[in-house]
Amino acid sequence: MTDQLDIEVRLQQLDPPRLAAFCAALTERLFPNFALFSRLVEFGDAAQLRQILNGVWDHLGNTGAKMNFEVQLDKVEANLPDLDDFDMYGASPALDAVLALFSTVTCVLEGDAEEAIAVANLSRECVANFIEVTEGNDQMSDEELVRFINTHEMMQQEEAFQDDVLALLEAGAKLNASRLKELRTLGQNEGFSNIGISDDD
Repeated sequence: MTDQLDIEVRLQQLDPPRLAAFCAALTERLFPNFALFSRLVEFGDAAQLRQILNGVWDHLGNTGAKMNFEVQLDKVEANLPDLDDFDMYGASPALDAVLALFSTVTCVLEGDAEEAIAVANLSRECVANFIEVTEGNDQMSDEELVRFINTHEMMQQEEAFQDDVLALLEAGAKLNASRLKELRTLGQNEGFSNIGISDDD
């Protein structure tokens, strides 16, 4: 099991483009959580957020496409669901996906490891929350619940995913097009999010 502290230390060693790529890969994997929610409850603009995330990948790949990321932050913020407005669990992972995109765009602008750490924690918490909601029970003590979540297969998959993304970013001198493609494919996770949601459902 990957220690989250270890991930934070490793992230602090990365340069700004790799930090942004880490955020983008995790956000890519979180994205179906928002896309499905957006479609089901007719909230927000998933196509707009998809375009912004595509813009981050284009920026990282130096494709020449220009995007004003300062302006995009306002657009991302406008898509944040207010959990008080939705009496359904799906709003929570949807919010996590949008918050991750906000941190990703901020990381592109500022190159701060703290934003990447925030996305890593957000993705883990999204999984932990899902496990608690779907499989936790009132009979468990807090310690038992934490142990149950940390040893759950879905959490182990999340930690292995973050480790795989970091390993790709730590290898090689250059963040080239083929490595970015590999990262993006890893993040797309065959269309499934970190909690197993697909927008095709």
